[in-house]
Amino acid sequence: MAAKFEIYKDKANEFRFRLKAANGEKVLKSEGYKAKTGAQNGIASVVKNAPDASRFEKKTSTSDSPYFVLKAGNHEVIGTSETYSSTSARDAGIEAVQRAAAAATTVDLA
Repeated sequence: MAAKFEIYKDKANEFRFRLKAANGEKVLKSEGYKAKTGAQNGIASVVKNAPDASRFEKKTSTSDSPYFVLKAGNHEVIGTSETYSSTSARDAGIEAVQRAAAAATTVDLA
């Protein structure tokens, strides 16, 4: 399976996207957008910003689980990861986004 972005509608009827790595794991999810073009622009921003390691901010949740956010050049959050069991797993998640984003196809499920 190749990496892919999926555009979908959430329960609030907003458009979102998620990036799935080649192994099917969800490695990045977006915020909600009112219009599908917002999600499409978000995907383009992931593709543009993912190669730059400085765009990833490593964080820890309130339950002490590591995760990351990908930010655009204007410091706006483009996407957030799931939480991970360790910092090394989180770092592997960042690498997965960096590998997958450029070659990922987009599937419209909305």
